[in-house]
Amino acid sequence: MRLLIVAVGRMKSGPEAELADRYSERAAKAGRSLGFRSLDIVQIDESRLADAAARKADEAAAIRRHASGRLIVLDERGEAMGSESFAGLIGGWKDAGESAMTLVIGGPDGLDPALRREADRALCFGAMTWPHQLVRVMALEQLYRAMTILSGHPYHRA
Repeated sequence: MRLLIVAVGRMKSGPEAELADRYSERAAKAGRSLGFRSLDIVQIDESRLADAAARKADEAAAIRRHASGRLIVLDERGEAMGSESFAGLIGGWKDAGESAMTLVIGGPDGLDPALRREADRALCFGAMTWPHQLVRVMALEQLYRAMTILSGHPYHRA
């Protein structure tokens, strides 16, 4: 199964980008031995339309062009899921023969409500608002953690 992160906004160079790269490489390497083909990141430019609703719709259209397979959106109103449950979710999809899973990180205005409704799952990293760069790091760390949980590696200690 292919893992894909589609993120609105560019990751600027710096310590956050270095940490994101580290977790991306770790997750991809750990995932290959479990049957996850790849971990790819697609960055979408923020919309420049004047109205927030129009920007979200424009960004959602761009997200849809890149998304593949099962769709998980990260949204502050989403479900708070534990790491083991998250690992079980994506591992179950892989075992069921799903070809891909896309994890979506929206832009500064959030996600288009229609895209949120289309998603298989809406998850959150808690009720607090997080900077885009940290959300990407946390998403990649959770993908790496999921790979270690699925492989029985001791990285995750409950």
